[in-house]
Amino acid sequence: MADNELPVSLAEAQAFARIETGEEEALLAGLIRSASGLCEAFTGQVLMARSFDEVLPAGGAWQRLGATPVRTIETVERLAADGTAAALLPGEYKVDIDSRGDGWVKVPGEGRVRVSGQAGLAGDANGVPEPLRQGIVRLTAHLYANRDGEGGEPPAAVTALWRPYRRMRLA
Repeated sequence: MADNELPVSLAEAQAFARIETGEEEALLAGLIRSASGLCEAFTGQVLMARSFDEVLPAGGAWQRLGATPVRTIETVERLAADGTAAALLPGEYKVDIDSRGDGWVKVPGEGRVRVSGQAGLAGDANGVPEPLRQGIVRLTAHLYANRDGEGGEPPAAVTALWRPYRRMRLA
């Protein structure tokens, strides 16, 4: 998540979990971060806009970026063997963002390149689709109630809420 911004508020999670005191806010914030990370892993998508840097081999073929959905591709740099970076001019590479939000880069030559940009479904918490937010709230409450390890599997409703947003990639 972007600089401590969470896709659901502490107040939402407290209300759903029926926590009346503020004594465990740090614990609850950590559980929200965990549930959000699990949501991103399950759906294969970044929830809220944040920066990414990916290192890829050059070689002239189109390559898909790992972060999705890509909002912007800002820089493409060639990396030297010693790790120093040199920005490529726009004519030295090609980029594309397709209708699914997948980012693509094509850089001829050899070596490695670093691609930087922004990825995320939403610009802020209010833009995260409500089923994803609700699943995060439900999973956070489950993790809170079962923080001693005695609670069993997360509620099936969580994956039911997230499944329509799931993006699978074949290796």
